[in-house]
Amino acid sequence: MNSPTSTLAASDFDAVTTAGAYMPLTQFGVVDIKGEDAASFLHSQITNDVQHLDASTARLAGYCSPKGRLLGSFLMWRTSDAIRLLIARDVQAVVQKRLSMFVLHAKTKLSDATPDVAAVGFAGDVRKPLSGIFDALPDGVHVKVEGPHGALIRVPDAAKRARFLWVGPKADIEAHLATLGEPLTRAPEAMWDWLDIHAGEPRITHATVEQFVPQMVNFDVLGAVNFKKGCYPGQEIIARSQYQGTIKRRTALAHGEAATHGAELFHAADPGQPCGMVINAAPAQGGGVDCLVEIKLAALDNGSVHVGSADGPALTFLPLPYAFPSDE
Repeated sequence: MNSPTSTLAASDFDAVTTAGAYMPLTQFGVVDIKGEDAASFLHSQITNDVQHLDASTARLAGYCSPKGRLLGSFLMWRTSDAIRLLIARDVQAVVQKRLSMFVLHAKTKLSDATPDVAAVGFAGDVRKPLSGIFDALPDGVHVKVEGPHGALIRVPDAAKRARFLWVGPKADIEAHLATLGEPLTRAPEAMWDWLDIHAGEPRITHATVEQFVPQMVNFDVLGAVNFKKGCYPGQEIIARSQYQGTIKRRTALAHGEAATHGAELFHAADPGQPCGMVINAAPAQGGGVDCLVEIKLAALDNGSVHVGSADGPALTFLPLPYAFPSDE
């Protein structure tokens, strides 16, 4: 994600929360996986089901080390000739290279589609403009429609506003964006980061590679892990975390004066060791920073949590838009 030291103007928040906005998303890269073995190969490498991924659905997933720690996270869907991954730009090259190492004899090829593909986020009152580009709009979360201009995917609402992701040929998208104008406002890409945070959807970036098993970032709750599929790197550890004992660490939504990706968190009562880590952060409405943090659930029970040290900026915790399983 962008550095949270960047700023978002009040008008950017107003555009999303009271009208509609679009945001070109250059913080993402795109990987295409092609070939007759593409689905079976990817299925054996990541946390979610690829074999049964149909043409009208997108899915969140993670790619883990053998120790079950996330190396990257992405949204995936099928195009006419590929399985496409939308992934944080700063981990794309490493994830793509590592996946390519395991292709071996599979009839599969991974390629960087970023130079030819653009991604744009839409939030707020955006249905009418999008209806001028796509014949139909997706009506459910992670439902996808495909048209001549690429894919349109409904992603989780944030700040009580509907959100859509448009990914397609760069030249085509740029030509359409030039004609949008009113009533939509162009907002900075950091606005999308803020919306993802308020949707409670963490994104693995360079600062947090190999820091978390999927449950720590709520991927089991978000449908990014399929516990019935076959083996993949880290699968045994992830399954053990799910079925043996309670999950003691989760991702929470918080607000503070300052926070950066990868910064450690400390509880005031235990300054000697960190109790969590900032996953993603973005400028907040009205100042400060909103962030998703991975944290020991016990640290939320009482006392205060601070960024960087036990006397660093304090965090105020906010409700997520979804609930954890009731047995935690």
